[in-house]
Amino acid sequence: MLHGIHPLLTGELLAALDRLGHGDELVVADANFPAYSAGAPVVEAAGIASPALVAAIRTVLPVDAYEGPAVLLMTSEDPEPPAVQRELVTAAAAAPGRVDSLERFAFYERAARARLVVRSGELRAYGNLILRKGVVRAAGPIAPAE
Repeated sequence: MLHGIHPLLTGELLAALDRLGHGDELVVADANFPAYSAGAPVVEAAGIASPALVAAIRTVLPVDAYEGPAVLLMTSEDPEPPAVQRELVTAAAAAPGRVDSLERFAFYERAARARLVVRSGELRAYGNLILRKGVVRAAGPIAPAE
């Protein structure tokens, strides 16, 4: 455990997130997503719901603030987005207008270009999203040891 680090963020996941640069995309995938077919390195987060995983990742990873969507969802067949997608959007905390969706096979094609796939334990359908990493700003001063 590390002070100030979300407990869902394992060392392996933190290292993989650290390797991402500005504009790189990562997929947070549900348990049924073909994670190993995408081609990017895969970090397993079994037993963790996708929205909880996204919320944890967002504690250390900013979303891109430049043009285009910073968060992409997989379009469902239902006219209303499934609850899991509403939860994912909330967890991603992207600015309004920075969220979009892609048809299922277009989502798979985009995911194949991602730099990282984090496979969650999410069992609800459409529990996937793509996040584009933003710019990491300077951290505040380090507090002196007590």
